[in-house]
Amino acid sequence: MKILLPVDGSIASLDAVRFAIRMAQDGLNTSVVLANVQESATLYELVVAHDPQVIEQVSAAAGAHTLAAAEALLKAANIDYECEVASGDPAHTLIDILENFECEMVVMGASGMSPLRSALLGSVSNEVLHAAGVPVMIVKAAETPDQDMPE
Repeated sequence: MKILLPVDGSIASLDAVRFAIRMAQDGLNTSVVLANVQESATLYELVVAHDPQVIEQVSAAAGAHTLAAAEALLKAANIDYECEVASGDPAHTLIDILENFECEMVVMGASGMSPLRSALLGSVSNEVLHAAGVPVMIVKAAETPDQDMPE
């Protein structure tokens, strides 16, 4: 099964990578497409850079850097993967990647937004969940102990 794993550098996205690794270790024949979507350049960035190729190179480097931790996890687990760094609207771009790579499932992290904030702003995971033509598994970030609690 080819799985799309969107990675944005958050704890939740790396938890999704770990979840996909557990599925593979439990016997699912898996290959992975790691994806990172960089936001499009702002008008200011375009004016200051003078060269669109510079912006493209910086965006690609930032995306590759963001994928590095997920790549290390997959290499350690000996799971085949491909990488894709793109720019644009995250949800729509992820759907394009999903279709271009013919992925059969999406496993992605959720940022854990409050229901009100999610309803007002929408979230990438929510948009992908509703737009994808394949199953989407949303992995919540593992809870960490509260730093203010007495030991």
